[in-house]
Amino acid sequence: MSIHKSKLIPFLSKEKIHSRVAAIGTELSNKFKNEIPILIGVLNGSFMFMADLLRALTIDCEMDFIKLHSYSGDQSTGTVRLIKDISADITGRHVILVEDIIDSGLTIKFIRDRLSEASPKSLSIVTLLLKPELAKLNFEVDIIGFEIPPDFVVGYGLDFDQKLRHLDSIFRLDL
Repeated sequence: MSIHKSKLIPFLSKEKIHSRVAAIGTELSNKFKNEIPILIGVLNGSFMFMADLLRALTIDCEMDFIKLHSYSGDQSTGTVRLIKDISADITGRHVILVEDIIDSGLTIKFIRDRLSEASPKSLSIVTLLLKPELAKLNFEVDIIGFEIPPDFVVGYGLDFDQKLRHLDSIFRLDL
């Protein structure tokens, strides 16, 4: 499916995103200044955020990825399927879970529960975007880049049917 550019409404500029990512990098660097945390990115959406966040850190760290599937087009399927698990041993480690967006909270709950089973020393959750009107969480998100309304957004790693991830800014998709 092709999306006409008129359906893309500017939402967060690349400058605003990069400024916030830099601030998150500083916050994490200060929090873990004497540690070597492992960042775990949630594929596919978090790859741009994860790359920019790694560049914003001033501390050594490791990284890994986890991949799940819970969307079809613009709709959550209501179930989470693990596609690729992490390969790192996180037992006794400081883990920073890096997510692009928290909508309903179903995916982040699944990952949080799964990673907690490995007994990390700490588990911090960082998300670029949070939809507080939709998220049903029974835990705190440690760092939130931006709280946004329940609109469907694309760009900067976020997709619509695997398309539009390449955009360097975030747009609201007028479906």
